[in-house]
Amino acid sequence: MFLHSLQRLSSSACTLLRTAAARAGAWLRARPRLAAWVYPAATDAGADAAYREFNAGYFGQFGEQERMLADRPRMDFYHAAVDRHVRPGDRVVDLGTGTGILAAFAARRGAAKVYAIDHSDILEHARRLARHNALPNVEFVAQHSRDFVVAERVDVILHEQMGDFLFDEGMVANVLDLRDRLLRRDGRIVPSRFEFYCEPVRIRDSRRVPFIWELKVHGYDYACLERHRPQEPHYYRFNSSDLGVVDCFLGAAEPALAFDLMTLEADELPRELRVSRTVTHPGRLDGCAIFFRARVDDDLVLSSSPLDPGRAPHWGFRILRCEAADYAVGDTVEVLLRAPDWSEPDSWRWECTRRPAASA
Repeated sequence: MFLHSLQRLSSSACTLLRTAAARAGAWLRARPRLAAWVYPAATDAGADAAYREFNAGYFGQFGEQERMLADRPRMDFYHAAVDRHVRPGDRVVDLGTGTGILAAFAARRGAAKVYAIDHSDILEHARRLARHNALPNVEFVAQHSRDFVVAERVDVILHEQMGDFLFDEGMVANVLDLRDRLLRRDGRIVPSRFEFYCEPVRIRDSRRVPFIWELKVHGYDYACLERHRPQEPHYYRFNSSDLGVVDCFLGAAEPALAFDLMTLEADELPRELRVSRTVTHPGRLDGCAIFFRARVDDDLVLSSSPLDPGRAPHWGFRILRCEAADYAVGDTVEVLLRAPDWSEPDSWRWECTRRPAASA
């Protein structure tokens, strides 16, 4: 009996220590300056190499390429963008060519030369497809774009480097590197204009999954698990491409951040965003939807919004989960999103607060 009690006490103590250590670690990782004193910093080269390896494997699979090619809004957007902004005689870089479809659009538009760059195994299939389709003037380059050099500057950088979080596939670093090294002064980036959204949302009741400590199932209360909150960042977000998930935005959607890759400098991206929305659709706040819009012209837009019936479906929108809270018309949702590293969503932290409507 004594040994059993001692074992239970030891187990409880170890659990508390592990929980405290995990919470302290998460707190530190959200504060990079403090974390640098405790954790050895991963080198940029090491992190970049790890992502390159993941990227090469993930996009080298037919399954992922199929999802992108079958995405009609995506393909229509790029076909129209190339038709409008690649001119006969242009020299073009297709960044992350995949199966080579965007390079094919550019070549058939009359580009004098297309450099189709990719460092995944899919490039062998891209070459095979080019031969099969008698595609002219395309040079396939098995190389990471940051290692690519060419003697004569190019007229167009063509890319599809957007991730579900917009920034998580290295778009800013990769495109700006090519822009600064290889793009002509009067060249074009297609697409170059982006809007990043972080919108407070209500999830449809039939699709909502609360935090476990918010649950009471037929009278069985899970509230005691709140003190054991998971520390893994991915627990606090989920992704979907299903238009039936989000019921509504609580307020009017506006870009939290807008930028143009033609003029952006990497250090200009803010490390935190503050979003304020006056509630026009009252009810429960479940989290914030992360999505983007890419603009080539004012009338040519690609969207991953959870409420856009014409959205490009192979991109998921991401929900940053928040504690459930009820809002009335006229209340304000204040969102603070901290992003020490935009390309690494695990580093993001966010909080939502309610400011009640002013009394009449």
